[in-house]
Amino acid sequence: MLELRPNCECCDTDLPPESDQAMICSFECTFCRACADGALAGRCPNCGGNFSPRPIRPAALLAKAPQSTKRVLKAEGCAAA
Repeated sequence: MLELRPNCECCDTDLPPESDQAMICSFECTFCRACADGALAGRCPNCGGNFSPRPIRPAALLAKAPQSTKRVLKAEGCAAA
């Protein structure tokens, strides 16, 4: 099941489950659209893959499959891979 990470790994912006600003790579690394399109130039700094919009999990299913509470933040900052 897709892990819905709660924040952008680059700027720590909150990305709630219903956000249309969350972008993910194939490893579920999660970034906001501004960082993904801007500083990262469309490439994941962790794996070098591209980004896609993160699917929005229907609110009715969040009780059964909630968003993760583990925040991931790149301490060294973000730069394109």
